[in-house]
This record gives sequence, structure tokens and C-alpha cells, in this order.
Amino acid sequence: MYFNEEHHLFREGFRSFLQQEVVPHIDKWEKDGKIERFIWERFGEMGYFGIAYPEEYGGLNLDLFYTVIFLEEMQRINSGGFAAAMWAHAYLAMQHLNAEGDERIKREYLTPSIEGKKIGCLCISEPFAGSDVAGMRTTAVKDGDEWVINGSKTFITNGVYSDYLVVSAKTDPSLGSKGISIFLIDRDTKGVSANKLDKLGWRASDTGEIAFDDVRIPAQNLMGEENKGFFYLMQHLALERLIMAVNAHARAEYAVEYALQYMSERQAFGKTLDQFQALRHKVAEMSSEVEMHKSFNYTTTYRLDKGEYVVKEASMAKMLSTKMADEVIYNSLQMLGGYGYMEEYPLARMFRDSRLGPIGGGTSEILKEVIAKMVIERKEYKKAAV
Repeated sequence: MYFNEEHHLFREGFRSFLQQEVVPHIDKWEKDGKIERFIWERFGEMGYFGIAYPEEYGGLNLDLFYTVIFLEEMQRINSGGFAAAMWAHAYLAMQHLNAEGDERIKREYLTPSIEGKKIGCLCISEPFAGSDVAGMRTTAVKDGDEWVINGSKTFITNGVYSDYLVVSAKTDPSLGSKGISIFLIDRDTKGVSANKLDKLGWRASDTGEIAFDDVRIPAQNLMGEENKGFFYLMQHLALERLIMAVNAHARAEYAVEYALQYMSERQAFGKTLDQFQALRHKVAEMSSEVEMHKSFNYTTTYRLDKGEYVVKEASMAKMLSTKMADEVIYNSLQMLGGYGYMEEYPLARMFRDSRLGPIGGGTSEILKEVIAKMVIERKEYKKAAV
């Protein structure tokens, strides 16, 4: 229903690209906690960062199912950190450049981002304000033809090695969530500093805590309108949550495939593991869960691609798919017995990486409250009139 011949060719080409140019380096990047710059430029040369962006800036302007393929295939190389670094650049930071950036910003930042020559990060979460975006304390004060930024951000993917930062800050604290604005800050701007965080998983990506100490930026680096930042952030939440949901069903599907391969080769009591009824039935349950979530995610993707504001469905997809992935990967690891606990087998890393799913991009607890408001109180979230 959703993929045509061009989609399938794209998948084959991207899968081959990943196997040849990314997989040989994954273990090194996981160990070093840093992705080498050359691969960003290779992604750019191949057009992978431009999938969803206008042709006038070097993009391909393709439908959202190319993005789905991009996400799914990166989950198959078993590095949640590498995948996160790529999609956080392409669909978090760049999304704001395209949506709120003026022509100068698009030429100077979006185009080189599509080319893989500039790397971006999106800075929203703070030490005292994670899912509570309205509670952020970072401020931006106008001083002549400059903005002065003070505050801090944390849990920022690409937060250490990126070239620019898309930063949310309070421009009018008295307005609460309605007093937030979005700014573009170059990494080498005086007063910007970052510390790398040590994580349970996603170890290839540089997750950082960033401080802004009297950071001065040109007034033209305000993106969009002043005090409209909260609306801009909300506009992009459906896509971010859907991305997390697609990642979840994809890694769960890969975990089941790997477990099945292992079970078909491993023998016990004179027969392969895939012949034991208890294990076969568990596989049947896991496969059914994966297919159900994948189908819902595809349907939601289709609706989003057609312009519908699917914040409820994307929130549901993210909440349930990430929970499902954790459970399926847990059970897939169990199928390998002691080998599942060994680092040389892929499920140990996948098990750690998957745990971020119910936390990042809005915790499951926050999403439950968002969904409850829509279901119980009939609250409607619509595209903001900005």
C-alpha cells in the first residue's frame, strides 16, 4: 500500500551503502563515542540528508515513506547512537532551519547541512525542564542588534561535536510557554561550552550538556517570530514521535529476525530451538506485536504525509511501539540464552539502546497524559496559527 518500486530500489541502495560504508566502523564509533566526520559528508553526497527537503537547497523533496526506509534500515545496523545522530541532525535541527529559517539561514546552514558539511543539534531539554518545555530557564535578552543567551541544556544529541545549535529560550518569561523563541547559534560562539554525558546506551552518539554564558548572537539569528517558539516546537512534535515509533518497530523486527536465525542453527536435545513449542509460540507473539505496530505506524505516516495533524496518533504510536520494542528485544535476547548476554552478539547492545525509546522525545508518562486529555477531555491539538 505504501511502497512502490522506487521505494524498494532506494531501500536496497541504502542498505548496501550502510553495509559497505558504515557497518565496518560501528564498533570503533561505539567505543570512541564519536562518529567520524567523513561519514556525514558521504551521507550528504548520496543525498540521504536531503530526502525531505526542497530541491532549491539541494534536497530531494521525497515523500515521508523514504524517511521511513531511512529510519528502518539504520536500525538494522545495530547502533542506536549512530542512527540517532543521523536523524537528530536531519529531522530535528534541520527541520527548524527549513520551517523557521529565513533565506539567509537556509542558504548558509540548511544547504551545507544537506551536504553533510555542517552538523546540527536541537536544544530543548534542560536540567530542570525535560518534557516540561514551558518550564525552561534559558533566557534570551535583546541588547541593541544582538541577543544575549544565558542558561543550559542537557541530553542533547550531537550536543558536543555539532557545528551549530538550534536553541529554545525564554524571551519573555512573564508569558510562560508563550514567551519562548528559537535561535541559531554557531558552535564556536564565545560563551558556548559542552560536556559529554556517559550513557547506558546510544554510545556512538555524542549526547551533551551545554552551557550558555553571556552568549551574544546577531539579532538576525532569531528564527521565525519572537515569542512563537513554543508553537514551532509543537508543530514538529508529531514527526519526532513518529520517528521514535518507526525506530522502535524496526529494531524489534530486526531482533526477531536475528533470534530466529540463531534458533534455526542452535540445537538442544537433538533438534533446533525453533522446533520447541514454547519458543515457537513466543516468536508468534513477538512477530504479531511487531506487525501490528508497524501497520499502525505506516498508517500514521501516510496521514502525516498527506498533511493531517496526527499528534494523537503519533503520541500513541511512540508510547506503545517503544514499550513493545523493549519487550520484544528482551524476549529475543532470552532466546539466545547465555549468548544473548555476551557483547559479541548484537542483542546486548540493542537491549541497552532500546531503553531510551520510552524516555526520549517525551516520556511515556507524559504521552499518557497528553493522550488522556484528548480521549477523556476531548482536547484538540491543531496546527498552531502562527
